[in-house]
Amino acid sequence: MEVGAAAEAEPLLPPRTWRAGRGLWRAGGGGARSATEDGTGADNDLYINQAIVFIEDAIQYRSINHRVDSKSLWLYRWYYSRTCQWILSLTITIILALAFLEKPSSLTITSDVRYRLPAWNPPCGLTESIELLCFLVFMVDVSVKSYLIGWEEFWKNKWLVAYILTLIVSLTDWIVSLSFFCTENVRIRRILRPFFLLQNSSMMKKTLKSINSTLPEMASVVLLLAVHLSLFTMFAMLLFARTKDGQQDKEWVGYFRNLPDSLTSLLVLLTTANNPDVMIPAYSMNRAYSIFFILFTVLGNLFLMNLLTAIIYNQFRGYLLKSVQSSLFRRRLGIRAAFEVLSSLREAPANAQQSYVSTGALLRVLQKVEMDSRCKQAIMRSLKMCSCDQLSAAQFQKLFEELDKDAIKQHPPSPEYQSRFMQKMQFACGHPYFGYLGNVVALANIVSICVVLVMDADKQPSERDDFFLGAINCFFILYYLLEMLLKILAMGLKRYLSYPSNRFDGLLTVILLVLEIATFAVYGFPHRGWRPEFMGLLSLWDMVRLVNMFIVFRFLRIIPNMKFMALVVTTLLDLVKNLRAFAGILLVVFYAFAITGIMLFKGVVVPLGNTSAVNTTYGNGTLQCGTYEQLEYWPNNFDDFAAAVVTLWDVMVVNNWQVFLEAFSRYSSPWAKIYFVTWWLISSVIWVNLFVALLLENFIHKWDRRCHREPLSDIEYQRTVELMFRDVLEEPTEEELMEKLHQHPHLQLFLFYTVSYSMKKLRGMNFGWNVAPRSLRVSHLKRGKIEQDNQSV
Repeated sequence: MEVGAAAEAEPLLPPRTWRAGRGLWRAGGGGARSATEDGTGADNDLYINQAIVFIEDAIQYRSINHRVDSKSLWLYRWYYSRTCQWILSLTITIILALAFLEKPSSLTITSDVRYRLPAWNPPCGLTESIELLCFLVFMVDVSVKSYLIGWEEFWKNKWLVAYILTLIVSLTDWIVSLSFFCTENVRIRRILRPFFLLQNSSMMKKTLKSINSTLPEMASVVLLLAVHLSLFTMFAMLLFARTKDGQQDKEWVGYFRNLPDSLTSLLVLLTTANNPDVMIPAYSMNRAYSIFFILFTVLGNLFLMNLLTAIIYNQFRGYLLKSVQSSLFRRRLGIRAAFEVLSSLREAPANAQQSYVSTGALLRVLQKVEMDSRCKQAIMRSLKMCSCDQLSAAQFQKLFEELDKDAIKQHPPSPEYQSRFMQKMQFACGHPYFGYLGNVVALANIVSICVVLVMDADKQPSERDDFFLGAINCFFILYYLLEMLLKILAMGLKRYLSYPSNRFDGLLTVILLVLEIATFAVYGFPHRGWRPEFMGLLSLWDMVRLVNMFIVFRFLRIIPNMKFMALVVTTLLDLVKNLRAFAGILLVVFYAFAITGIMLFKGVVVPLGNTSAVNTTYGNGTLQCGTYEQLEYWPNNFDDFAAAVVTLWDVMVVNNWQVFLEAFSRYSSPWAKIYFVTWWLISSVIWVNLFVALLLENFIHKWDRRCHREPLSDIEYQRTVELMFRDVLEEPTEEELMEKLHQHPHLQLFLFYTVSYSMKKLRGMNFGWNVAPRSLRVSHLKRGKIEQDNQSV
């Protein structure tokens, strides 16, 4: 073997001497004993470092398929350190945020083309310099990743190859941009920027893979929708053809003049955005025409669109479960790999019939592993309580199941009072009914605010008397303060702050108290004829409104006391963590389409003037009601990145999105409709349905589990979000783990290829353990390929 190849990866278990019953091959016999002893210390350090990295991989659900020599392990830990990952995340954020500063800049107060002042654009070379620094960080990132997995594995990794191609194209475009002194309008590298976010998230990659597997089934329904749309378009053009009577041609003039207009009208009707507008001209002439539009909507919107949602849900169901199963396998594989390297230490007995790891070696590893302090302490406690000095593979895995648990914080004990009166106060203020009373008072506060707002809705600010509202707010805030103090008295400050609901309640109470004191300091106490006057930063009315907003927000404290409402809210909050990958993909799509929209439609919208659009003439006629100009949609444009994002959001919501179709087709080209229809398909049809599918799967599963879950104790363990489906996951078998370890591209495991050799037969054979028999079959697994290694025997 070549020197370079030999230096590429130090073996996981270097062959030194054959260890009885372990299946591990160690080179050399009795004559090489002194050399072996000299290298024992270095080997043990390598094993310890390998175990540390494998355990950290298991904690973070990372793949263990990377180099495992000493230098590579140091580089690997450095790369995944918090500092390096923070720098990489910051670099991705900076390069994405450049779109707000680059020409056309978004640094204006308004995006309305009628009132927007010329924006400040950075000089040529400023943002390009920042961009070059980001590219340098990405080049270091891809170089380190490529080295750590090995060059042979690099060419098998499509994401890393695409990473390098993206950097090459971006740098080429960057050079072209500077050569034109930043005057070119089309910059390809801007569209490619979201790739840097995409490739840095394994969860987003899995989501894309799942979407890709779902596309064939979605394509069949989309094709059916296209057929449905085409057939009804032909029917509509025949049904609403032009006649000699101009009064009966309103439907033809407005919606079915030609094929593109007909397709657009019915496509928008599929989203119900122009219903019933598209039907009114024909319906006013003959009520029978309504059958056509109702039939189209029922078949298209109610049947086919919902069928698409059902198909996506059916195909996407189990996606999160598969992802969690994969994560569990990675964790178990990392722990097993750590066990294998630790079992090869000199501390293990040479005549053991199976692999063992000494507790001392594991303690050395745990001291250097970066993991949650609670998990580390729990594992160390279990080790100290264990009476054995050696751990088997099953015991080793059992210890690290602590990683699958998330302990609920144990609440501090309540103070113990000697006074009987204080004990009664503690019992009364700590009783659940005391919390229910607080909820009733909060509800009364909300009702009183609503009554006052309804009574003063039509009054001018000079006619309002804020005495009543100020007086009731003062009363309720004093009650909230008293309630908070009594709870602290009953529970103690530490126990009170240990509950999130109490922290939320107490923070808002303090804010309300500060605002109330500030109001009294500026305007005095409430009295008859208390009028709003502007003094300082806020008027009295602004102060009162701010207080009322916090009071309304404080009413959310009732959620923990309502079982099913609390269930829904906590489930939704947990779902946010699982939906980060979807949000990232949506961000990627938004970014790419916004940059593309700027290239296509920047500056095409020209203002007609600042007069009212209702009576404004355009050309020789008056603006039609419902058009872009009449509705004054001027802020919705693609003149800068921020305005483009908002415009795309408005189109994704599909409310009045036909206005954008018509306006940009008129201002630029009729082909502009393709851009907006494509965005609607990707965002509103595909992405929203995928979001709904994942939401349903998560919510239903968590709902079922929580409805049947036993009440929590102060020391109960709950599963993390990654292992929320832990009860339905399958534990990987011993054979699966070892097979995966054998396929590792940088490990050399010397194990029995034929497991039928029992320890009894081995002990019955008449040979020394310094030299193994030729008949013993050994598998040399390196870089995922099985090789027969008989040279050493």
